[in-house]
Amino acid sequence: MKKKLNGSPVVYSFFDYATNTVSHVVVDESTGKVAIVDSVMDYEPNSAHISFESADRIIKFIQENNWELQWIIETHAHADHLSAAPYIQKKLGGTFAISEHITIVQNVFAKIFNLGEDFDTKAGQFDKLFKDGESFKLGSIEAYVIHTPGHTPADMTYVIGDAAFVGDTLFMPDFGTARCDFPGGSAETLYESIQKIFALPDSTRLFMCHDYLPEGREEYCWESSVKDEKERNIHVGGSNDKADFVKMRTERDAKLTMPRLILPAIQVNIRGGHLPPEEDNGVSYLKIPVNKL
Repeated sequence: MKKKLNGSPVVYSFFDYATNTVSHVVVDESTGKVAIVDSVMDYEPNSAHISFESADRIIKFIQENNWELQWIIETHAHADHLSAAPYIQKKLGGTFAISEHITIVQNVFAKIFNLGEDFDTKAGQFDKLFKDGESFKLGSIEAYVIHTPGHTPADMTYVIGDAAFVGDTLFMPDFGTARCDFPGGSAETLYESIQKIFALPDSTRLFMCHDYLPEGREEYCWESSVKDEKERNIHVGGSNDKADFVKMRTERDAKLTMPRLILPAIQVNIRGGHLPPEEDNGVSYLKIPVNKL
């Protein structure tokens, strides 16, 4: 899917060291319209205490520049951080968007967490469910979405002008690609999804959702390009073919432990960043399913 879109957004990125997550503020300077991609709620796992310092930094930045928040975007339901989307939306407005395939993820994890019939598995927690190839605008900048599953069934790449936000599908060339061993994940599917990204113009700027500072690099990075990834990505670049990738990814994933925050993150993120409903004592509780992941 190779489209030449008009516009080049300015991208400001905010790195969260606790989760190695990058949140992006995407700006159409001609209109002052803004999108936030993959926001972070601060969560302290030992005490299950939440706060919003990371989100407040972004909110303050947007307010100081007198910009208008148009979109709050999730690339997928993350397993390594909790979304701050509802908190940001309450402060700044905007349309909260995710892939229509989030319902697949909701149905899978509703069973794992035994959430019951009251849990909405039809994605009513979100304002906008994007379909593969669907177009939208950020201010005056043309944009569209590419369904890029494999890491999860609901991963979506957002192409905004000459920039694309790839979530956990790709990492920087020296770190490779995302794991595929979560429920509904597939190394074969991820490889095919990455080829969709590689079909974008070589000059397309690619923005990652995470960076883990691989050995030999001293600074965190989160911006690459289609050309760089095709030529240098250690998992899918150069001469690496599908069979090589699937073998490598499957063997690598089998050795990985679950992300530190997967249990709280998934429960919150399939709810669109909302905590579970408070119980009769006014407290919200997160579940810990034993031997399920």
